[in-house]
Amino acid sequence: MAAVRLSSLYSTNRNRWQSILKAWARYQSSDSGHFVPIEKVLVANRGEIACRVIRTAKKLGLRTVAVYSDADYNSLHVGMADEAYNIGPAASQLSYLNQERVIAVAKQVGAQAVHPGYGFLSENTEFAELCKKSQLIFIGPPATAIRDMGIKSTSKKIMAAAGVPVIEGYHGDDQSDQNLRKEAKRIGFPVMIKAVRGGGGKGMRVAMSEKEFDAQLESARREGMKSFGDDAMLIEKFVENPRHVEVQIFGDHYGNYVYLFERDCSVQRRHQKIIEEAPAPGLTQTTRQQIGEAAVRAAKAVNYVGAGTVEFIMDKHQMFYFMEMNTRLQVEHPVTEMVTGTDLVEWQLRVAAGEILPLTQDELRLNGHSLEARIYAEDPDSDFMPGAGPLTYLNIPVPEEGIRIETGVQQGDEVSVHYDPMIAKLVVWGPNRHLALRKLHQCLSEYNIVGLNTNITFLMDLASHREFLNGNVHTDFISMYRKELFPQRSISNNLLCAAALGFILQERIEGFSASLQYLDPFSPFGIMDALRANAQFVREINLQHKETIHNIKVTYNCDEGYSIRVGDINHLVHGHLERSRDGFLQLKCSIDGNHIKTNLVKEGPSLHIFTREGFYQVTIPTPKYLKVGTVGAGTQDAVSPMPGVVEKVYVNDGDTVQQGDPLVVIIAMKMEYVVKAPKNGKVEKVLFKAGDKVSKNSPLVHFEEEAPIGSTDSEA
Repeated sequence: MAAVRLSSLYSTNRNRWQSILKAWARYQSSDSGHFVPIEKVLVANRGEIACRVIRTAKKLGLRTVAVYSDADYNSLHVGMADEAYNIGPAASQLSYLNQERVIAVAKQVGAQAVHPGYGFLSENTEFAELCKKSQLIFIGPPATAIRDMGIKSTSKKIMAAAGVPVIEGYHGDDQSDQNLRKEAKRIGFPVMIKAVRGGGGKGMRVAMSEKEFDAQLESARREGMKSFGDDAMLIEKFVENPRHVEVQIFGDHYGNYVYLFERDCSVQRRHQKIIEEAPAPGLTQTTRQQIGEAAVRAAKAVNYVGAGTVEFIMDKHQMFYFMEMNTRLQVEHPVTEMVTGTDLVEWQLRVAAGEILPLTQDELRLNGHSLEARIYAEDPDSDFMPGAGPLTYLNIPVPEEGIRIETGVQQGDEVSVHYDPMIAKLVVWGPNRHLALRKLHQCLSEYNIVGLNTNITFLMDLASHREFLNGNVHTDFISMYRKELFPQRSISNNLLCAAALGFILQERIEGFSASLQYLDPFSPFGIMDALRANAQFVREINLQHKETIHNIKVTYNCDEGYSIRVGDINHLVHGHLERSRDGFLQLKCSIDGNHIKTNLVKEGPSLHIFTREGFYQVTIPTPKYLKVGTVGAGTQDAVSPMPGVVEKVYVNDGDTVQQGDPLVVIIAMKMEYVVKAPKNGKVEKVLFKAGDKVSKNSPLVHFEEEAPIGSTDSEA
């Protein structure tokens, strides 16, 4: 009976075993045909992906080595690893992109493998080859696959030959501006201009008409050269309102391939993803199978090994076209793990060590729905301008089954101008999309950050938008529903009452703390309890929310409650502050009999309020007499919208410019921003040069003062 079963098993899997044996023979005959046991792995990255790789490596019993720049000395990934080594200054070109230094550390510590994570060196052909020459296992695909799929023009030709649908475009060698303009006219506007070595939205521009083509081409070339060292471009037909659907594939050294289903990453800003989900909403089973099989054909065409993602553009009829292949682990890989029950980093390590794929295609199943929200240090109200600064307060949802927090920072850390401004990835799972979305919204409301602007409230609005709830997503989602996604958010009377109470209770705590410094800690002069004999104490508090100042009148009642008047309405308020289990301050109060519970953080004159609906900040305005003499940018200045480095200066002292003319290019956190002239005028002084660092709101270009109306330049 056992022999029959074994024979049946072999018969069922005969083709697979034959392909394994053939591939093994081919691999053994090559110059790299040997496997080295992996006992120690160096993680050539930082932040959340470094922490992610280290966790799985430790789970498998591997020793881990971290590398870090001067700016990351106290980073989370450094503390998690078994060993950690400095590889250079904060600038990534001098540290995380320093190939020779990374290899030297790996050899020094006796690591057998290098995991590049994503970004930095993960899709660098030269680094993959350098690892091979140094007898280190590069945990990624062969260098040939990185090269073929990293050059978009080459990848399009390979995909077309492999029978993968490709969108119409120009991927040729003639890179003259004149020829690219001619090809764009042939394809028909609008067109997408892409750096051939691009990725992550870098070196990518859309020209809606011939009139704006030259300017967009120049910008794309400049960013492509800066990001990838290559300004070659390709031109593609721009599909309006497309979906961005990508397929997770995996291959091993023996010719086995699987697809782990698809993810939808359509909702983006600046061509970069901010929320992803698996599986893609609304796909038919037929489309799901077809796009998965197309992705596997793409992987086979380049003899791919390891984790990769094949990205497609999909139109409203679920017709899909190859866009690019990311030859690495993706930022959004956790949603795939959540719905397939896999650990893709474990698969990477096992395949790199010579094992066959843990599962076949028939063994893979979809289970439930998962969403990932990327939490960034940025200001959505200022066109998602990235930011930097300290995480002075950080309270996160409790990780549990169905909730993952992927992060590389903790309270007290600083988001640096030198790297990507992503703070964390919040990943949730539910048995269906509706329940997963409900969990995502709840967890976002529990993600409380103070110290810099974040996109958390925006993500909450996005996740509860009716069209997003219905799965009607596309890459123009944010621009199409901008008005609804960026509402004029006013503050309710209840929250103003809670804010006033929060300030009063914080004053009491601060007063008591101060009284402890006296010889008599119970002195009534050191306790701010508003005690009055035979009278009620009434005070006014001005609270500013955004641009509006609200006048609040607070009456201290005898029962330790308060009558708080907001406008023409009186509210009866009781409440107290208490510490949560995690040590964070919570306000529990009753307003006209309605119970409210919020997290509060007081920071100088500001109070940060976190609710189920989003984040609010109220401030006690600074008196006018304290503002006298403050220094800032004048009305005649063009200022930097973000902290960064000056990349290029277009003007000189004495130049005359028109409103909208480019003045300065700022580079920061994977983003290029062109500062334009705010008005017509004459440049009096250019305040920075290329290479200088600037902070947010720093004046960059000062204009000559305009002469008062009625004045004359001639002497009387």
